[in-house]
Amino acid sequence: MPHRTQGARMSKTTISIHADAFHINDRPTYEGRYWHGHKVEGLLLNTRMVQATFDDTNPATVQRWAYPDTGRWDPERNIGEFLDAMPTYRDHGVLAMTLNLQGGSPEGYSKDQPWHNSAIAVDGTLRDDYMNRFARILDRADELGMVIILGLFYFGQDDRVQDEDTVCRAVDHTVDWLLARNDTHVLIEVDNECNVARYTHEILKPHRVHELVRHVREYSAGKGASACSSAPAMAAAPCPAARSSPNPTSRSSTAMASPTRRGSPKWCARPSL
Repeated sequence: MPHRTQGARMSKTTISIHADAFHINDRPTYEGRYWHGHKVEGLLLNTRMVQATFDDTNPATVQRWAYPDTGRWDPERNIGEFLDAMPTYRDHGVLAMTLNLQGGSPEGYSKDQPWHNSAIAVDGTLRDDYMNRFARILDRADELGMVIILGLFYFGQDDRVQDEDTVCRAVDHTVDWLLARNDTHVLIEVDNECNVARYTHEILKPHRVHELVRHVREYSAGKGASACSSAPAMAAAPCPAARSSPNPTSRSSTAMASPTRRGSPKWCARPSL
């Protein structure tokens, strides 16, 4: 559980990992459930909802997403309809949703991404309008007893961030934001499909992304969170944090990097958020 400041909001939902099973509020997910003989208990069934916070600040492309009935794009309408739908997903057994600060392709698959959909500004700061939308989803998820898997970077948009130091700064700003909110129902995914060749920054690619995975754990521990791992609390480490590769089966870090290839290992969180 993270350190809570006086007067801060209290989350009602907490995600943790015990051995190879996800627990929500200290109970295994889908407790006692099987499907066609396959154990479901401990899994975290989730849906990818990265368009829930979508916006486009490129005036040359924003009209692509215009609503047919109004002739214009409206990010507030988009998120409002999503928030209204969230209880239906929960009622049908979905326990987690995946978001991303840089979204995902609104076209499904795109060779080029001229639109600009990023909660992360060019200097690594977080945009207030985007983070307000993320906060509303996180709050609703907490009310519903759901988990949020929060991705930070997306290929095709990561080049909107100017350099590696800025990437690291954005990571730290995100951890600070989550800790300030006292969210305990969030897992961090550093970047979506890290082995896609289209990432611009080397630190977001497979041979180095573990530096950010480890840094999230160390930085969050240094900011007062009590990490659910054997690692002691550490002062905020400069980013990039480490050069040694972690055990890809370890559950002792705070974040994960997700390969696109099915069956590939994930560095996954024992969350301290």
